[in-house]
Amino acid sequence: MFIAPVDATLGETEWRLFVEAHPFGHLIAPGGPARDLPVVVPTQFVLEGDTVWLHLVRANPVFEALTEDPRVLLSIADDWAFIPSSWKVVGDEDPSLGIPTTYYGAVQLVGSATVHDERTSPGSVAAILRRQLAAFQPAEEVADPAESHATRVLGILGIEIAVQQVSAKFKYGGNVDPRHRRAVVERLRARDGAGDVAAAAHVLRRLQAEPAAGSRDPRPPTILDGEAGLA
Repeated sequence: MFIAPVDATLGETEWRLFVEAHPFGHLIAPGGPARDLPVVVPTQFVLEGDTVWLHLVRANPVFEALTEDPRVLLSIADDWAFIPSSWKVVGDEDPSLGIPTTYYGAVQLVGSATVHDERTSPGSVAAILRRQLAAFQPAEEVADPAESHATRVLGILGIEIAVQQVSAKFKYGGNVDPRHRRAVVERLRARDGAGDVAAAAHVLRRLQAEPAAGSRDPRPPTILDGEAGLA
């Protein structure tokens, strides 16, 4: 995706917190060169360190694509809000000249996938299920999947993704001055629609992290400004 310098991530902490808050995305597997289109799978996942863990039903077509090419991209996008043109003006500015836009956050994780099969590697899929249960319902007592659902576990496969590259974009009005952004924040709060409060919070968070006016780094953006490989 295109990432303008003003929308680049502030760093690993920012994009990790975003992914942790939105552990649902689209897994994209391009497969081999003979495919007309990649396989795209909506899925929940867990990111721990530099590894993504998830599971899918064995019949999912993504597994055939992974046998052709293990490279995948996991796309997460959320906290979006449409900004009407009239919201982009303040004071006596002409509302008809405002330019509408959409605020959103997006993170893309690229890596190599390893498929885990309980039939050939007993305990491997159950271990992934335990990771997910611990992440999504840590306070609830639940039967161990290997002990209570052994047959059903055979019907799914686990995926482990070793993340090698991260692209992160936070498009929250960074191209305009603080006065105009704060005006948008007030309108988002007043509308209070789906995503509005979250988008407003991102605007304010990034405003607070900005350098003082006139002290923005004049250097051209590097790969670390918008894309970061995990060390």
